[in-house]
Amino acid sequence: MTNIGSNQEITSARPLRVVVSGGGTGGHIFPALSIADELRDRMGAEILFVGAENRMEMTRVPEAGYKIIGLPVAGFFRKKIWKNFGVLIKLFKSMRLSRKIIREFKPDIAIGVGGYASGPTLKAAQKAGIPTLLQEQNSFAGVTNKLLAKKADKICVAYEGMERFFPADKIVMTGNPIRKSLLNTKLTKEEARKSFGLDSERPTLLVVGGSLGALTVNESLEKSISRFAEQGIQVIWQTGKNFGNRGIEAARGLKGIVVTPFISDMAAAYKSADVVISRAGAGSISELQVLGKPSILVPSPNVAEDHQTFNARALSDHGAAILVKDSEAREKLADTAISLMQNPSQRSDMEKAILKMALPDSAVKIADEVCQIVSSKN
Repeated sequence: MTNIGSNQEITSARPLRVVVSGGGTGGHIFPALSIADELRDRMGAEILFVGAENRMEMTRVPEAGYKIIGLPVAGFFRKKIWKNFGVLIKLFKSMRLSRKIIREFKPDIAIGVGGYASGPTLKAAQKAGIPTLLQEQNSFAGVTNKLLAKKADKICVAYEGMERFFPADKIVMTGNPIRKSLLNTKLTKEEARKSFGLDSERPTLLVVGGSLGALTVNESLEKSISRFAEQGIQVIWQTGKNFGNRGIEAARGLKGIVVTPFISDMAAAYKSADVVISRAGAGSISELQVLGKPSILVPSPNVAEDHQTFNARALSDHGAAILVKDSEAREKLADTAISLMQNPSQRSDMEKAILKMALPDSAVKIADEVCQIVSSKN
């Protein structure tokens, strides 16, 4: 097995071999890629990703330069119970393929970031005696990580109080890795606004709902976008691909409103913004924390265990964000956003509060834990 000295440099001829498993959403994939990049850049680690077939990691991971193997695993149906027979067959196939992957790749450690594929992959690693590390992004732990926790060597988390889900002696507070591009931009706020064709001096609101869009958030903006223009508030509104041209039509003829299904330069979008409206996925929240952005969070109701509400409350309870329920967004979101945009003192207080919660350099901290685990096994 690879030896890592006290300076955490590789001392054997073979590079560290790491399996990284999980995905399904950007909230799982971006942290996984950040961890892989850190291990590759630091010590030339050989990384193999294991994901779920037909999920977004099967395209995003190769685009980032890594090899990935897909498992036929799928989520269980909570309402249509009869459909789970096929899911079980896929799970058994995935478990068998995972054992083969672990046996042939011979990893020094397996890292699970949550998502369908991480269950069978890390279970196979644990049965083979391979050390495992879990990365839990949310304040309410996912089912897969809870099942794997007992035999995991370390569990990296982003929120306090995770002892209610995991063994306390295995928990390490690292935060969630975020995209390096968000931190590396050289643009000033004024330059970033100009890159969107906006006035460099006017207050700007950023609205993001993910690649598919958030219907409630979009319909709230559709109904009230003219009010923002009337108040002199600029808006960068990312609708996602499922909203069609409705956003563009709603904003037609309005000055200072940029509507787009996709934002290619999120670093410039964040830099432009005085306030951000967002869902409350763990990845988005970690970005808002590290960047110090006052935010209005609208948790998605369509996620397991309602974990986005728990994520949002972790911030709103500390005055670091405003929580607007999805069911109330159409009535309250515009008023809440306009009020916050017109209150610099409140924004300043929220910025200070959210920065206090930030956990920067998360990928570095997680890579440190990986090195310590591998070292301890030699």
